[in-house]
Order: sequence, then C-alpha cells, then structure tokens
Amino acid sequence: MIPSEPIDTTGTMERRIGLRSAVLFNMLEMIGVGPFITLPLVIAAAGYRLSVWAWVLGALIAVADGLVWAELGATFPRAGGSYAFLREIYGPKRAGNWLSFLYVWQLSFSAPLSIASGCIGLSSFLAWFWPGLEGAPWAALPALHYANFAAATACLLVTALLYRNLSQVTRLAWVLFAGVLAATAGVIASGFAHAAATGGWHMPVAPGLSALGGIRAAAGGLAQGTLLATYCYWGYYNITFLGSEVKRPEKTIPRAILLSVLFVSVLYVVMNLSVLPSMGGAAKHTGESDVVRVQLVADIARTAFGGWAGYTIAALVVWTAFASVFSLLLGYSRVPYAAARDGNYFHFLGAVHPRHGIPHRSLVALGLVAAGFCFFSLAQVITMLVITRILLQFFLQHVGVMLLRAQRPQLDRPFKMPLYPLPPLVAMAGFVFMVANRSHALGGLAVAAGIACSGTAIYLWRAKRLGQWPFVGSGAGPSDAG
Repeated sequence: MIPSEPIDTTGTMERRIGLRSAVLFNMLEMIGVGPFITLPLVIAAAGYRLSVWAWVLGALIAVADGLVWAELGATFPRAGGSYAFLREIYGPKRAGNWLSFLYVWQLSFSAPLSIASGCIGLSSFLAWFWPGLEGAPWAALPALHYANFAAATACLLVTALLYRNLSQVTRLAWVLFAGVLAATAGVIASGFAHAAATGGWHMPVAPGLSALGGIRAAAGGLAQGTLLATYCYWGYYNITFLGSEVKRPEKTIPRAILLSVLFVSVLYVVMNLSVLPSMGGAAKHTGESDVVRVQLVADIARTAFGGWAGYTIAALVVWTAFASVFSLLLGYSRVPYAAARDGNYFHFLGAVHPRHGIPHRSLVALGLVAAGFCFFSLAQVITMLVITRILLQFFLQHVGVMLLRAQRPQLDRPFKMPLYPLPPLVAMAGFVFMVANRSHALGGLAVAAGIACSGTAIYLWRAKRLGQWPFVGSGAGPSDAG
C-alpha cells in the first residue's frame, strides 16, 4: 500500500555535478559492453558497406533525440529525468500521473535488465580468462552457470561502490573512465595496425549488399544494424536523471548531452572503420556465445601486437562493462526515488541518506533486482529494451515537447532546440524506421504492449483507491489506500 501522508526524507540532494562530470557520467553509460560485442553483429546485419552508415544513422538519431532531452532537461532539471518530464508535460493531476507511473513501471523491467545485461556481458568476458565460469554447478539446472553468480556479484559490488557521497562517486568514475578510453583506443589502434600488416585498409572481400537480396532486404539489415547501434549510443541522457544534483542545469545539461553524443559517435565510427577489414567472418559468428564475440575483438589485438595485447583488450573490455553498469545504476536509481517523492511509487524508496545525501533505498532496491535478473537468459534483451523504451518513453517525450511548445509558449525555456520541430520529427522517423523494417518486429511490439497494459491496469486499480485521475471526485480518496 502507498500511504497518503507526506514522504519523510532524512536529507537533501545538493547540486554538485559540473559540466565535465556530467559528460563523464553520460559517456560512461554510452561506452559500455555494447559496442565491443555488437561490432560484428552490426556488420552481419547491415553488410560491410552499410555497417558504417548504421553507426552514422544511429548518431543522427541520437543528436535529434538528444536535443529533445536537452530542452526538457534544462526546463525541468529534477531528479528522475523522463519521469519528471512526462508528469509535467501531461499534467501531474491529469494523464501525466498515469504516464509517469507507466514510465516507472516499464523502468522496473528495463533498467534492471540493462544493468544485468552489462553484468552478464562482463562475466562472459571473464570466462575468456577462466573457461570454468561457463560450467554448470548443478546438473539438474544446466542453464545456470557459474557466470551467472559472477554477474550477480558484480552487480552487488557496483551497488556497494555507489553507496557513498557523490564527490567520492565522481572521483571513482574518473578512474573507471580512464579504462574505458584505453579499451576504445586499444581496439582502434589494433584494427588499423592489423590492416596495415595485411596490405592496408580495404573493404573485406565478401558478398556485402548482393547477399542482402535487394533494396528491401538492405533496408531491413540497415534497420537492424541501426537498432543495435542506437542501443550502444543510449546514455547521452543519463545526466537528466541526476537533474536535481547538477550545477547550472540550464547550461550544463544541454551541453553535456550534445558533447557526449559528439565524442562517442566519433569514437564508434572510427572504431568500426578500424576493425572492418578484420571482421571478414563476422556474419558466421553471430550465433556464437558472447565469449566468441569477445575473441573477435581481442584476436585483432593479438594478431596485431601479440598474445599479451589480446588479453589486455579483453581485460579492458571487462573494465568498460563494469564502468557502464556503474553509470547505469547511478542514474536509474534516481527515478524510483523521484516517483516515491511524488507519492506515485513505493513510499519507502523516497528516502535520502542523512550523511551521503543519496537515494540509498532506491539504489539498493534496484541493485538487488538487477542481481536477480543476472540469473536469466538475456539473448534478446537489446531488441526488447529498445522497442519498449521507444514506445513507452521516447515517443511520449517527442510528442510531449511539441505539446508543451503549443500549450505553454510562455514557459521559461533556458535552452531551445534549433530547427524546431525537426529534431523530434527526425528522431521519431528514425525510430519508426528501426521498428517497422525489422524482421520479427511483432514480437518486440507485443512485449511493449504487455508492459503497457499491465502497468495501466495496476495504475487504474491504484488510482481508484486513491481518488486520482481519472477517478477524481468518484468518492474514493487517499484514506482509501489504507
């Protein structure tokens, strides 16, 4: 039950995040385990020639969508990001109450899955050093591996590291970011060195576009490749979840979003170009385990510089995965906290630690749920995550930012996106292209629809008991929540 009395917090959250730290937190989430295991997947889906364009198109969508986040983040610099945006745009006493609840509901699935997928990827990379992690401790449960326990342990370790004040977290984040840059630079250097040793950079001799079976198949391959690339770009909005902790948010949030997209898109495109000549067999490895996919990246370094380089790159990718999970859990832990503060989610999650000044209960709860998800198979998690968030979060914000411009033209907007309304329209068109042109698109849509329907049913049951929209004046009231 959700009590009706005001939420009692034990502390306050201070604005201590500057521009450099904001860009850091965004890039830590963006450059996670994704690009290292999806490089061969993007090439296999889009073909050699279109794979680069998948990363470019993903960057353009990220910029267009990032401008929407920038305007909303500067206008409403509050904890929770999308939760605060949707609630404010659609009205906290109207449909905004429902849509913001629905957002937190889908986040209850998507955020722990995102965190768990990074931890599972991390444990898969560890299995490259210790193959025993691939084994099953109990014969009766062959799907359960030691790697699942390693993933859950990594998730709990990140939770423990984040259970401290934001100044300590920021210093630790810079240390993690150094490893992220080293991993990215290592892959790029290895790719170009390998190409130089084999006769210079060249497009692999492969069927490429002809194997895609025409323009329609090429569009489908590019859509799937762009979907994978988009997943790797996501995170440029992470700073909006920390909105109530950002200094000068009206300037810091937009700059952090645009700078992080710029830096990461350059890294991704260059990384793809560097390894392209060495990924001749990418397509045939897409059905293999995560460990084999890691070997595709690490083997390039081993071939270029020797065995030590392969192990070094694999170790740096493990480091990068850990850093990404660190940033994911940091940002997402603020969303249930913000909802609880508004009385729109579980009451006990709205507390702030009296000494560290962090939403500690929300942090621990999300970390524990993510650790539990580490014991599930996440083979299709990327597609489900992308489609669910596009439909239940991003589209609502794109429509919302245009509604806000029309309904509240006098609202103080410290940052106004250029070329309005092109950015939200371009972002929506890009997302529709990805969703509509994929094979088996209905499966992902069904998952999103199931989450939306179940969340709406729970909201309506709860709203009727509390006398909230759309049951205002129906005779129910807060006391009925008892």
